[in-house]
Amino acid sequence: MLKGLLTGKSLSVTNFYTERLQADFDSFISSHEIDAIICSASSMAEYIFKSEVLMSAVMNPLLIMDFMDVDSDKWAQYQRGSRLPMSWVYHREHMLVSKFERQIVSKFDVCYLIAQAEVDLFKRHVADVNNVQVLGNGLDTKTFYPPKTKIVNTEPVILFTGVMDYKPNVDAVVWFVENCWQQITEIYPNARFIIAGMSPNTEVIALKTKLGVEVTGFVDDILPYYHAADIFVAPFRLARGVQNKVLQAFSCALPVISTSMGAEGINCSSGKDILIASDASEFIEQIVFLSENPGQAADIGKRALRLIEQQYSWEGQLSPIVDLLALTKEIDETNC
Repeated sequence: MLKGLLTGKSLSVTNFYTERLQADFDSFISSHEIDAIICSASSMAEYIFKSEVLMSAVMNPLLIMDFMDVDSDKWAQYQRGSRLPMSWVYHREHMLVSKFERQIVSKFDVCYLIAQAEVDLFKRHVADVNNVQVLGNGLDTKTFYPPKTKIVNTEPVILFTGVMDYKPNVDAVVWFVENCWQQITEIYPNARFIIAGMSPNTEVIALKTKLGVEVTGFVDDILPYYHAADIFVAPFRLARGVQNKVLQAFSCALPVISTSMGAEGINCSSGKDILIASDASEFIEQIVFLSENPGQAADIGKRALRLIEQQYSWEGQLSPIVDLLALTKEIDETNC
């Protein structure tokens, strides 16, 4: 972190930049004919901007950035929920990442974000440009699918998945346990809350002291956890982009209760294929509703699965970039 603070660049850039990878990148560029370069995440653009080979070469490849989400806004969210000195660090990161995002859209041909909500946010707060478009996320329904036989639990099994040292995930589960879990276990003494995912930090591990809370750490296969659960919760208070974990739960026909932030960017409707809760009392109320009405819970899960099948196939979601690359190749072949 100190190195990044001394450079005047964002920590997102300095933490993911190495001279060795730059050398490997330049070596590859100099020995191949490149039609297009796709960068995944804004920090990777530094390798483009620092490439002397690319800048001096005769080639003029199409530059494509997959931002995924508006990263600068995430740092602004962190700042609002923090105190000094970290609030200063997060503010600095927000400002520098915003500046870098503007540099990227000025140099790259096409930039993608994961949902229209992200595009709208980018245009409002970063740069109102025409080369920012939607490239949605998809899901492989052969990897995430409903169980053939649903496990019948006598009391609710509630699931959250994710990398458990990632700040938004940590904040979500800590908030849920501290604000909802005691009331839930008063109603359902044998209820279980499973937090499944790698790298749980000390805050998350400490939640295991609560009755019914389980922290798995790394698991080889996450699918059995989706199959064993009755309800998936996404109690996000910090979030950007589209939550893959929500799409995965949908694809497993698992009913989801989420904050509006956790469902942002997903074309779902509260009461139809998801339940939206705005505070602790609503989370508890919705958990009780689903637990007491298994038929309606199953219907919500089935509608969520149908949404995935109809709107979130990889073929459909990736068609914009596939078509763009095909057109680029066609133009290059015409010019040969």
